[in-house]
Amino acid sequence: MGDAAERINPYSGDERNKTQQVEAMFDSIAPAYDFMNAAMSFGLHRRWLRKAIKKAAIDSPTKILDVATGTADVAIALSQRLPDAHITGIDLSEGMLAIGRKKVNKAGLNQSIDLLQADCLNLPFPDNSFDCITVAYGVRNFEHLLEGYKEMTRVLRNGGRIIVIELSTPRSPLVKPFYKFYTRYIIPLVGRIVSKDVRAYSYLPESIAAVAQGNAMTDLMEKAGLHNASFHPLSFGVCTIYTASK
Repeated sequence: MGDAAERINPYSGDERNKTQQVEAMFDSIAPAYDFMNAAMSFGLHRRWLRKAIKKAAIDSPTKILDVATGTADVAIALSQRLPDAHITGIDLSEGMLAIGRKKVNKAGLNQSIDLLQADCLNLPFPDNSFDCITVAYGVRNFEHLLEGYKEMTRVLRNGGRIIVIELSTPRSPLVKPFYKFYTRYIIPLVGRIVSKDVRAYSYLPESIAAVAQGNAMTDLMEKAGLHNASFHPLSFGVCTIYTASK
């Protein structure tokens, strides 16, 4: 049985598979993506990123894969924290990657970061290629989550670590009503105005609600062949960092 998020697609009624729809959606919202990230999280995404980068840097990895790299924020932060590392960022969306390449160039990190279009379900790398793999806000968009974890496990070296940042649903009865109102009404409204994509920012809260969270996510990671999977909720559970080793 697959993760429930696999059945949530960006464009209902569209005959394309989820992978194709996700690629089209991110191509569509690429120009607005960085602004919407900051607006939706009230800037908290920067704090979440710093915590994830700190975890990724523990073993001083020198070969890192950033899956669903988007506009390369994680890849750039990794390179700045680990100047001796080489980071490969992959994403389905060429529109997102085009913005990411401009940011990498502006940061002067072309020698340290490579960005390429690829599918997480069919990574174009040999077994045991990377010391560390990061994924920020991407796993809920995988067409097959368990298969995505298996493929990432394949290209991770023995002893290497996976760090996943994913949005999640807060459990606190005090926070949950405000969160639901904000994600169901405010985010889709602002998303329609800013990105011009009517559906993309309605898909966001739906996919967050559906994706495996907490122990359900760590169970999937371990089923894929990873070990010592754990999770750490942030900001009242609005975001969660998951870690596991091979």
